[in-house]
Amino acid sequence: MNALAERVVEDGWVILPDVLSAAEVTRLRSGVAEHMAALDVSFGANDFLGTRTRRLFNLLARDALFQTLAIREAVLPVVRAVLDEQCLLSSLTAIEMQPGETEQPIHADDGSIPLPKPHPPLTCTAIFALTGFDEQNGATRLVPGSHLRPRSPRSGDRPDVLRAVMPAGSALVYHGSLWHGGGANRSGAARVGIVANYCAGYLRQEECQLLALPREQVAGFPETLQRLVGYSTYRGLIGHVDQKDPGEWVGAEAQEMVWSRIRH
Repeated sequence: MNALAERVVEDGWVILPDVLSAAEVTRLRSGVAEHMAALDVSFGANDFLGTRTRRLFNLLARDALFQTLAIREAVLPVVRAVLDEQCLLSSLTAIEMQPGETEQPIHADDGSIPLPKPHPPLTCTAIFALTGFDEQNGATRLVPGSHLRPRSPRSGDRPDVLRAVMPAGSALVYHGSLWHGGGANRSGAARVGIVANYCAGYLRQEECQLLALPREQVAGFPETLQRLVGYSTYRGLIGHVDQKDPGEWVGAEAQEMVWSRIRH
């Protein structure tokens, strides 16, 4: 396991600097703004979603601009080392937190998975900063080491937190069991980021990529991204179609299936 992944497993999080260039940040911010305007995306309906926060889901279906984030060379190897080489992209979402937003309740991204804690990493999340994240505009609040606790956070918990302060172009990578939540935006400008959520290859994805993305569109993706969204099998078995690798449906090279490795 590489040193950055070890920090995620041991501490629960790590910040990776300079994973996006200034030009990429500008293009991504413009793309997010254009699609939010075209779709007339509204604010969330509660404190968790944010009554001053807008979310744009299913980014891969919106624009080819967002494809490179899911397979970012500076980020994906860290995620794979935390989870496994055959992990899946669970969702890709843009989040725009406007001035006046309040603190999001502390939570864990894997809180819907009904397994006793602590457990091995099942999900891992990367937040790409398209603006700086700082004390004033709502930098993500983290509870270091909380991914090792025997439970998820509950309503009313008030743990000590630190803030994931980072400049635009950075990425925060954290363990799915880590307690965290968005901060309050007390600044005069929006805080914008893109959240890439990954899960172990044997889990169901948060957003059903196989239905969210037309097969014809996936056929044009790089093979790494095709397999990340679900046109793949886990260990040559989980996710097969009639004993075949579903990657063949979108032009990917066929992977060896478990049955071919069985010896009598």
